[in-house]
Amino acid sequence: MKILLIDDNQQITKMLTTFLRLKGHECTATNDGKSGIKILKNENFDAVLLDLAMPEFSGYDVIDVLEKEKELEKNKIIVFTASTISETELDKLVK
Repeated sequence: MKILLIDDNQQITKMLTTFLRLKGHECTATNDGKSGIKILKNENFDAVLLDLAMPEFSGYDVIDVLEKEKELEKNKIIVFTASTISETELDKLVK
């Protein structure tokens, strides 16, 4: 499986990238949302692991850009965060 990991925490990206590669997956990682969008525009992935709570350009921003550019439905995105999210935010993400 070809996976893109977008998370601002370098320790998390290193750990997850190592784990996913050991499990036989091809994994590309980046530490900010803007570069994640650039990568998505140039490559196809089977799945995207996206941190919602990143400084400057969050996972929410990534989703908004992909939605505006009609690219959201082309990608299978799994979101995660260490922050709490409201019911409203959860409802928006599910849609």
